[in-house]
Amino acid sequence: MQKRKLGKGNLEVSAIGLGCMGMSWSYGPPKDKQAMTALLRAAFERGVTFFDTAEVYGPLTNEELVGEALAPFRGKVVIATKFGWEANPGDGSRWSALNSRPEHIKEVAEASLRRLRVDAIDLFYQHRVDLKVPIEDVAGAVKELIQEGKVKHFGLSEAGAKTIRRAHAVQPVTALQSEYSLFWREPEQEILPLLEELGIGFVPFSPLGKGFLTGKITAETKFNSTDFRNTVPRFTEENRKANRALVELLTTFAKQKKATPAQIALSWLLAKKPWIAPIPGTTKLDRLDENLGSLNVELTPKDLDDIESASSHIKLEGARYSEFHQKLVGR
Repeated sequence: MQKRKLGKGNLEVSAIGLGCMGMSWSYGPPKDKQAMTALLRAAFERGVTFFDTAEVYGPLTNEELVGEALAPFRGKVVIATKFGWEANPGDGSRWSALNSRPEHIKEVAEASLRRLRVDAIDLFYQHRVDLKVPIEDVAGAVKELIQEGKVKHFGLSEAGAKTIRRAHAVQPVTALQSEYSLFWREPEQEILPLLEELGIGFVPFSPLGKGFLTGKITAETKFNSTDFRNTVPRFTEENRKANRALVELLTTFAKQKKATPAQIALSWLLAKKPWIAPIPGTTKLDRLDENLGSLNVELTPKDLDDIESASSHIKLEGARYSEFHQKLVGR
């Protein structure tokens, strides 16, 4: 397995990690715990050492799953988790209230340590920027946790450039986790140059466009009623039909490389910067193997230029988030 280093803190992770959210939450009903445990361990056996979870996934159950499944490999894996949400009073199943107050961050850290069965959290992200709490206070709280040995590295998720810079001045940010793929290239405008300047690693989530770039989703695809893609404008039937042009483009390149569209999408990300480590999520072993196979696909600088030139002529339809979630990103 190829390794990559995130940030000036030199956090070493597998070049491709595993996003664990869909095992418990968001993409339909929770999956079978035994099957997901087997998948997590199979990923480790294949060289994956970077696993991504969050307290809100489940809620709480995904951290418990990851913690139990990876307990035999303690010290050999990097587990990232996140803070910044709070359950609504009287409805613990809905976590739509942001809370990054320092005292809450420290409470979440203690609870996550227990669920993950670790002595220190490898990478602790602020899940979404909380405008009610100065980012300096957030960074300061995580800095104290690092000094106490309870957290090793500080991360941000979907933060804007100014916020990243302010946080980094208080406690060096090891990694930013945000959506980035050929399906969503906005980070190239401000974020990637800033990360390069500051020496911060980048962890793209949804590197396959929430599954769309695999080519398995069509205009006719019906999602489970609990699948959050039902609320995403980019995934309306009409927009899926229009956006299919990007998948067809990737399919053309995939045939040239004897690969799959998903592998081209991931290898494109890997070729962009040596400090990028995507975390595609899956609940299926064959998809895990397909994703890891992207490490064997070599894209030349000309390939990258050709892919980007051709894709730039495709107008992608639909916002990437619902109105509520859109307000929480880039702040």
